[in-house]
Amino acid sequence: MKTLLHPTRIVALSFLSVIMLGTLLLMLPIAHASGQVVPWLTAFFTAVSAVCVTGLVVVDTGSYWSTFGQTIIMLLFQIGGFGMMTTATLLGLMVNRSLRLQTKLITQVETRVSGFIGLGEVSSVAKLVFVVTGASELLIALLLTLRFHFTYDHPWHEAIWSGLFHAISAFNNAGFSIYSDSLMSYSSDALILLPVMLGIIVGGIGFPVLHNLRNKFFDPRHWSLHTKLTLWGTAILLVVGFVAILLAEWSNPKTLGDMPLWHKLLSAAFASVSARTAGFNSIDIAAMTHESWGVHYLLMFIGGGSAGTAGGVKVGTVAILVLLVLAEIRGRGDSEAFGRRISSSVQRQAITVLLLGSSLVTIATLVLLRVSDFPTDKVIFEVISAFGTVGLSTGITADLPPSGQLMLALLMYVGRIGTITLAVSLILVERNMPYRYPEEHPIVG
Repeated sequence: MKTLLHPTRIVALSFLSVIMLGTLLLMLPIAHASGQVVPWLTAFFTAVSAVCVTGLVVVDTGSYWSTFGQTIIMLLFQIGGFGMMTTATLLGLMVNRSLRLQTKLITQVETRVSGFIGLGEVSSVAKLVFVVTGASELLIALLLTLRFHFTYDHPWHEAIWSGLFHAISAFNNAGFSIYSDSLMSYSSDALILLPVMLGIIVGGIGFPVLHNLRNKFFDPRHWSLHTKLTLWGTAILLVVGFVAILLAEWSNPKTLGDMPLWHKLLSAAFASVSARTAGFNSIDIAAMTHESWGVHYLLMFIGGGSAGTAGGVKVGTVAILVLLVLAEIRGRGDSEAFGRRISSSVQRQAITVLLLGSSLVTIATLVLLRVSDFPTDKVIFEVISAFGTVGLSTGITADLPPSGQLMLALLMYVGRIGTITLAVSLILVERNMPYRYPEEHPIVG
């Protein structure tokens, strides 16, 4: 019974329960725009995508679902985002105390924020999650509502609904939009795209980082290593993604080619931010160059920060692996950054997360290639988008056979809870053995 009720299983089962409930609600005739009974696969796929804050869809959210259906979807990705953030943070704290870990979640390493890793701070962290989530969503909703009403002449009720829906979707990195073209109609409007980008970044950076910054914002020397790695990694990925997409799409007439300079810069920046698990798009993803798709593969697979609304294998995980490679190249025994040494157990966890994630993406790609006739590059894009809970699509999701859609649903589910439960599971099975085998050095490379 203790094993069954372990927090890792509670997380997985609770998400599955919410998905099942969401599926039943979305199957009701009242959820359909025309009052028809919704097919179970459509309802199930949408519920999985919403709870796992992904944004992949098999039907158009704005036209297929009624206001009731859209409300259910919004509640599902609010629960998926808020519940996941809270659960991830609390799990990290619980495991840290009970097993005397020196890490938070997957990439949390030795930290000076002793208050964060103690169980006495659980209520403080939960309050932070609630306050930041509520304040961010309300602020973004207000900005979007005013813009929709005064600039685009939307009636107040439509402007408020659209502003609220997109604000919650942005902060939770869900990527759902009630517009059939996502945000392509607003590709030149900075007052629409910038608030959405802000919500994506704040929600996806992770609450361990926000908690650390709340206490020591003006004292960077005492930021935890996790905070430094996440912030630096996020900044580098955003800049690299922006430059790469801008260059790859600069002359593409179907995306940035015909835009003025300012609009090109804005759209490229939005694409770089959104590719890291948000799922909105202001330019046509299917019309992008293959180089841009390649950049998206990388950004979507890495994702955002730990214990936030973003998916992927996480920025911290990749940062740890980069430091490990640099240490090996330099011939140093320890991986170090910012005057801190990264423990070998954390390095092993990072390697395991990366290898399992890569293996899952590879297997799912082979399965989809087997059951569909779509090109390999589009299939890879869809698979990584699902695993990274991104939601961007080249337009093939709705045309996949049922088996393919179920595979993507499984990827979204595993991608959303997998890295957290994996990290905790790895910690739980760690044992101090009373003996050690003789050491040998197999040839590498």
